[in-house]
Amino acid sequence: MKLIKKYIKIVLAAGIMSVISCSHEDQPTQSTLDFTQPVKTDLDTWIDQNYINPYNISVQYKWNQNVVEQNRFLYPPAINKVQPALEIIKKIWIDSYSAIAGKDFVKIIAPRDFVLVGGVNVNPDNVSNTLGLAEGGKRISLFQVDYVDKKNRASVTQFVHTIQHEYVHILNQTKTFDVEAWAKITPNDYTSNPFGITDAAAQRLGFISAYARSNYTEDFAETAAIILLMSKAEYDALYASITVPAAVTALKKKEALVVQYYRDAFNIDFYALRDEAQKNTTDVLNN
Repeated sequence: MKLIKKYIKIVLAAGIMSVISCSHEDQPTQSTLDFTQPVKTDLDTWIDQNYINPYNISVQYKWNQNVVEQNRFLYPPAINKVQPALEIIKKIWIDSYSAIAGKDFVKIIAPRDFVLVGGVNVNPDNVSNTLGLAEGGKRISLFQVDYVDKKNRASVTQFVHTIQHEYVHILNQTKTFDVEAWAKITPNDYTSNPFGITDAAAQRLGFISAYARSNYTEDFAETAAIILLMSKAEYDALYASITVPAAVTALKKKEALVVQYYRDAFNIDFYALRDEAQKNTTDVLNN
């Protein structure tokens, strides 16, 4: 028995020495990893100066398959489209909130990462598109960057709609709105298939858009975002175009809850924010 134990010990020792010897022989003489820091482009420097340094918001515009859906046909934005898109976001979203809510508001409450995608994110129904995604309040993905035209109001408004809508979700994650009061306004017309009707038809039901019928949180975000996209005159004209008095009453109740939320949760004058966003939208179109 003692001889067997001694033999096993000798074999194990020989095996260990062999492994150690092989491990030394197999080790590369130098690292194969590339630790060279990439050279920053003018665009990278601009992003540092306008997003990372003042607001701690990073921007991913180079392709990273780990931050986009794998089952969609997506691709990175054209380089010459990145800064114009970011200029729109900064002027209409960041500058508007900074002017009305305070210069540090976006610095404190903001997504920490933007992911820019060049093309259209077509949904599985092949009818609707996803314009943006907010992930846990930390990252916002923006699609159709290649198609944004800074000289076209409809194009700019559609693009800014995404960030305004997703930012409302981030605000709601910080401080919730009065869901109970909201749920009483149009309780019966929410649906898992909101795009089964047009925006105009949804408005006759008391929703600002078809997508607002998804659920309470999307309804709140859509209502706030779309008001921020319109001047007072434009929004009043929208009310005037709706021929169902009960629907107008419902929309006005929702608007009032949005205004109250911004005031009570963040001490923000929502109408002043709307007017500032409109002024900055005009500035974008004229420059």
